[in-house]
Amino acid sequence: MALFGSVSSKDVDGFATGLAQELAKRYPPALDKGNERKISQKRLTSILEDTFSRAIEFKREHNLGVYKKARLGNTFRWELQEMGYSKNFVEVATEGLIVYITRK
Repeated sequence: MALFGSVSSKDVDGFATGLAQELAKRYPPALDKGNERKISQKRLTSILEDTFSRAIEFKREHNLGVYKKARLGNTFRWELQEMGYSKNFVEVATEGLIVYITRK
């Protein structure tokens, strides 16, 4: 098992940031924190699964090692926090991402 993988840390950070930004286009932080307008659980699940699928493709293309998977998850988490998502959403989204990219 490779620890580092074949992609640079800068590329992993760029992908994770882009992944968070794409998620924000489909599910803006205002919807997460707003009380007046909500989307259905089914729609939110679909959005998150699409996001996780992109991460799986990136993992397969670049053969991410343990450290790069951790870096991807951390950068994704920090980007979501900076965008203003609730702590609960950040935890759920990041945990889901990590679970998806660490599966065999």
